[in-house]
Amino acid sequence: MSAMMKEYQTVTNVEGPLVFVERVGNVGYNELVEVKLPNGEKRKGQVLETSKGRAVIQIFGSTVGLDIQKTKVKFVGETMKLAVSEEMLGRVFNGFGEPRDKGTPIVAEKKIDIIGAAINPMSREKPVDFIQTGISAIDGLNTLVRGQKLPIFSGFGLPHNDLAVQIARQAKVRNQSENFAVVFAAVGITHEEANFFMKDFEKTGSLERSVLFLNLADDPSVERLITPRMALTTAEYLAFEKDMHVLVIITDMTNYCEALREIAGARKEVPGRRGYPGYMYTDLASIYERAGVIKGKKGSVTQITILSMPSDDITHPIPDLTGYITEGQIVVGRELHRKGIYLPIDVLPCLSRLMNLGIGKGKTREDHRGIADQLYAAYAQGRDLRSLSAVVGEDALTEIDRKYLKFADAFEGRFIKQGKYEDRSIEQTLDLGWELIAALPESELKRVKLEHLDKFGRKFRK
Repeated sequence: MSAMMKEYQTVTNVEGPLVFVERVGNVGYNELVEVKLPNGEKRKGQVLETSKGRAVIQIFGSTVGLDIQKTKVKFVGETMKLAVSEEMLGRVFNGFGEPRDKGTPIVAEKKIDIIGAAINPMSREKPVDFIQTGISAIDGLNTLVRGQKLPIFSGFGLPHNDLAVQIARQAKVRNQSENFAVVFAAVGITHEEANFFMKDFEKTGSLERSVLFLNLADDPSVERLITPRMALTTAEYLAFEKDMHVLVIITDMTNYCEALREIAGARKEVPGRRGYPGYMYTDLASIYERAGVIKGKKGSVTQITILSMPSDDITHPIPDLTGYITEGQIVVGRELHRKGIYLPIDVLPCLSRLMNLGIGKGKTREDHRGIADQLYAAYAQGRDLRSLSAVVGEDALTEIDRKYLKFADAFEGRFIKQGKYEDRSIEQTLDLGWELIAALPESELKRVKLEHLDKFGRKFRK
């Protein structure tokens, strides 16, 4: 008799969310399990490991009240699948894909395995299309390209949730005839944060083109491992079967990695760096590499993952490993936040490796690369001089140095700083850049072409 046709009453041990079952046969990795408690209550689980007749099951929920002697385990014979449909747009689900908005259950068009797979490199199309977020620090200097995976490195207490919903609300493709959708997954958030996300999406009307998956802090930790995969499965369905351009926003990947460490600890695995499992790189890659554009498919999956760096440490294993897999990073700066600047994006350590593919004539504007380089260089020099003037005093600086100092202040106060509901077009962002560098002598503008200065920048110079 196969495992999926038989109930087992051979539970030997329970450790945290894990249940150990002996003397089982014909059991597959990731197979779904039904656990029946002595009082008749049923709980779901999933096979984490199986070898030599022994299965390790992670329970979706609490293991409180689970009696080793009387608990029965039944193997279902299939992996976890998500029921998908275009009806999911405008809906809010929990981390398991069940409706959280008190709406009717989804009428499934099909069921898809949530594990998915990374896109085959041979099937990938080069990402070349610009996505406008309406945020100058991203659009102007660290441009997001359709099919890219671009993480946001933040810190605890910084406004990355506000940044996430602003991107979700404002993101758009330039060609209005193309279908655009947002899949938003929140991992390990508080009830207050969940209410904030739901209210913002509803109030601004962006919920209509969005699918939300909300996993709360008091939900089972194992649910955190499933939530991003639920979101990505939905995104792949909308992108590659319904020809939509989908932006996936996942916050906070640090909570995901903490759940991964908790499960690994319960399994008594040998820990890697700072107690995280050695396979965390591979696990993160299985999520990040599900973004991209596939040859012959109209749709695309673009991914923005937000993670809180413990102690603002960019060398911590979570941001460190993420940086190896993804195509750049956006960094939220605590110093800018202390100055009262929103959005506090610190552009100097930021990078978008695919930026050059998505900017230029016919995509953004022909002056984009030059003005971005000029702004970056001038701001970097202004920041250096700010540190120097703190030591020697501003009076010891040259006249040009003082202009760079003023430029750095103006750049932070006007280019980086913008309102929560301020949606700037790429033309507005680039024009603002020209306006700011007009305060510098023309001899200092070594990174912009003269023809672009004449066409776009001359009108801002006195």
